[in-house]
Parts: sequence; C-alpha cells; structure tokens
Amino acid sequence: MTILVTRPSPFGEQLVSRLRALGRVAYHAPLIDFAPGRDLPKLPQALQQLNDGDLVFVVSQHSVNYANSVIGRAGLTWPARLTYYAIGRATGLAMHRISSLPVEYPREQQISETLLLLPALQKLDGKQALILRGNGGRELLGDRLSERGANVSYYECYQRSPVHYDGSEQSAHWQRAGVDTLVVTSGEMLQQLYTLVPDYYRSSWLLRCRLVVVSERLATLAQELGWSMIRVADNADNDALIRALQ
Repeated sequence: MTILVTRPSPFGEQLVSRLRALGRVAYHAPLIDFAPGRDLPKLPQALQQLNDGDLVFVVSQHSVNYANSVIGRAGLTWPARLTYYAIGRATGLAMHRISSLPVEYPREQQISETLLLLPALQKLDGKQALILRGNGGRELLGDRLSERGANVSYYECYQRSPVHYDGSEQSAHWQRAGVDTLVVTSGEMLQQLYTLVPDYYRSSWLLRCRLVVVSERLATLAQELGWSMIRVADNADNDALIRALQ
C-alpha cells in the first residue's frame, strides 16, 4: 500500500509522519492552503456583544487557531459566559486547550448532522449563534439553528485557496510512485483532485485507487464520481484515518 495524503498542513504532514513511523509508504500533497479570513478583525467585538448563554460554534481547528490569534492580539480572552460547540472531537479539544472552557461536541459521527442532535440545540428562541468557519462551506448548521429560533451570524476566520499542480505531470509522478490509496477529508478536495487529474490518468489510475474519506456524505460523492473501493473512517482526526488505513 502506497498512500497519498491530500489533507492540508499541518495535519497532513503529521499523518504522513505517523504513517511512515509505522513502516508505511506515504506522501503528502496538500490540495488546499489557508490564509486569515476577512471577518477576523470584527470577531473580538462580536464576542463581547453576546449575552450570557449565547452560542459559539467552531467548525475546524483552523477556525480555532485563527480566531484565537486575533482575540489574543486584542488583549482579550474567550468569554466564559458563552456556550461553545465544535463539530468534532479534535476541534473541541483544541478549543478547550486554548480557552480552558467546556466545549460540547458529538461523541459519535463528527459531522454537523450529529451535532444538531444534541438536546441543548433543539429549541433556541432568542439565542445568538456565531459560526466560526472558513470561506464558503455548508449552510446546513446555520440553516437548522435558524429554524430552531437562533439568530445566526457567520464569521469567516480563514480562507481556503487551492494549491495548484500540473495535473499531467503530477498524475504521472503519483502513478510511477505506486500510489494506490488516497486520503481525502473534504468534498471540496475530492472534487479538486478529480478535476486535477486528466482523463487518461483518471480512468487508468485515479478511480482504481482505494479511497479513504471521513463521512458517508463524502463516500456518496466519491461513488458518484466513479470510485468503487471506498472506506469511511469513523472520525475525521488522524487517529481515525490511521485505523481506516490498517
């Protein structure tokens, strides 16, 4: 098994290092880069204006890191009077480490759909909800919170931008390297990889690779694009991806 990890830095590099320590052949080719988001300067004031018991949702560790940097520069701390939620365990733990505050997250599937099942999120009349995320992204979380009575605001904490490769050259390199297993952690990256690889390499190599993804939604998209060997990791963190690659 020769593994290509497309997860962005630093988590993609960390996964490759761990796989190599286990004796696996693994390469890192991040498909997305990150930069500070346009709403970061407004975030400290927005947090200060929230009322006791209002809600803050962090959708990724990148949200946590970028938001915390601007809050620290403003000489502030995360308000203890708010209630914090994260999509997954790794993001929740990251948020807890930097804030020392309780953070709720789904213990099973780490996706928005599972987070929305939490009892405390069923009736939200009169609550303010801040969603800290990257540019674009799914609207499901915000839409459901609004339907339950919350006043939802999105704050773009970071921007994603594609990493550019020469598709033919890179595909030939990956095929020559014997890559037969792909790790992809978002629909955006899956579509980007599919589009990057030219038709010839797509049919002769890409769609014949085993694919490890992090949700059933991604698995369905992969099937629609033409993959047949798909494994869904039980979570989106590197521990779960390593288990899926056993």
